[in-house]
Amino acid sequence: MKLPILSLLSIGLLFNSCAQTPQKKERKQEVVQIQTEFELQDFLKENKDLDAAVEKVFASLDDTAIVAQLIMPAVGRLGQEKATIDQHIKDRIIGGVLMLNGTKEGFTSWITDFEKQNATYGNLPFLYSADAEPSLVNRKIMGSTIVKKANELKSIEEVRTCAQTISKDLNDIGINYNFSPVVDMSPNATVGFRSFGAVPANIIPWSGAFIEETQAQGIVATAKHFPGHGLVSGDTHKALQVIDGELKEIQNYPPLIAQGVLSIMVAHIAVQNNSKYNTNGLPSTCSKAIVTDLLKTEMGYKGLIVTDAMNMGGVVAVPEAAYKAVAAGCDIVLMPVDAKKAHTELLAHYRKDAAFKAQVDAAAKKVIRMKIALGLLSAK
Repeated sequence: MKLPILSLLSIGLLFNSCAQTPQKKERKQEVVQIQTEFELQDFLKENKDLDAAVEKVFASLDDTAIVAQLIMPAVGRLGQEKATIDQHIKDRIIGGVLMLNGTKEGFTSWITDFEKQNATYGNLPFLYSADAEPSLVNRKIMGSTIVKKANELKSIEEVRTCAQTISKDLNDIGINYNFSPVVDMSPNATVGFRSFGAVPANIIPWSGAFIEETQAQGIVATAKHFPGHGLVSGDTHKALQVIDGELKEIQNYPPLIAQGVLSIMVAHIAVQNNSKYNTNGLPSTCSKAIVTDLLKTEMGYKGLIVTDAMNMGGVVAVPEAAYKAVAAGCDIVLMPVDAKKAHTELLAHYRKDAAFKAQVDAAAKKVIRMKIALGLLSAK
């Protein structure tokens, strides 16, 4: 039986096409489980076993998953719809989620579901964060235990009790990363009521107490907003703010770094008329002078460095802001306007720029180290 010439040609083209471009199967990675148990404060310590565990997990990841560790969108009333996060999980492009304005019950349910999906798609477990500051937690997480606002607390003992109360709620929900305390001074209206700065002498000891109690409960604490939001006049949610001259608030950070604060959040604040730390019109989040030269090198900070929300007015107009933030030295890009676009942007630079690839690899390893220290990859 003779086949028509067109059919033979079609078969040939089909065979040739299949030979040249084999179809890729969607990869489900096997999540490495860690047999050794670590404690949260091991993150900052010299620990060869933890180093080896990080390398083992990192080696199991492909490029997509490595870059994903740096991206943390938000879900909730002021974040994305849950369905959007579900799709990001399926696409394997995120490494954590900010729980932003919702209910205690709802967030608990969502986290349980997200982790079921992560297991299905072979993703590493997530870092789950919240703006659980004393002044915001009851608004951000409805149904959480009522606490006094930061500027209403009267003693360091009240601060400790407040941190314990908040941390218990976060543990009940499954949130392991708190973007608190605010260590800014109080004159700025946006952050003043959220900090312990009504009495400037209280900022360091009270922030230190909050950090100590939070991390004792197995939750990452975050000092913010580096290099200081308390003495600028405006609101970085609305527009880029500027520190003109001396960085007067950075004095609050060395004692907290020495104490072992595990995370620091960088603000969308430019610095001008400062010969050493001028950001050249960029927000600090996108400035190597601030993130790498000052925070990492001069202050010796080795914890996780997270951007403030990347959909805020102070940064949203910066082209390739996610790339610039990571290149500046940030480890986590928080709330990018479009998480998929941010992942695509970072991945493209990752695959063509060896220096940037090294920067991303180092950041991803820090995120993995934190996940291991939190026990998220424990075999038990």
